[in-house]
Amino acid sequence: MKLLSRNDELMLLAVWRLQSDAYAVTVRDEVQRMTGKQWSFGSIFVTLDRLSRKGHLKSRLGDPTPERGGKRKRFYELSGSGRRALIEIRRLEETIWEGVSEQALKRATS
Repeated sequence: MKLLSRNDELMLLAVWRLQSDAYAVTVRDEVQRMTGKQWSFGSIFVTLDRLSRKGHLKSRLGDPTPERGGKRKRFYELSGSGRRALIEIRRLEETIWEGVSEQALKRATS
């Protein structure tokens, strides 16, 4: 079992949440919303490309638009292996955190 990195997990979750509106700009906005941190387009593109090469994402080109000077957007969607990878990482995280209460965490940080 090959585990996802945290960045991979965040990108896949963003694509899953965005559904048919998942392209680099909206993925970056969603990841920033989820994490509260700024993300460069370079890190978004690199991660989306890597996930596509691994088979976790499928992509397609949209129609050219005048707003983009005739350029086409690349839209992303989860593949079956992307869904399975997210489910696997969620199960692993639930197992890891099992038995650790919120109260115990609060006591440890105060």
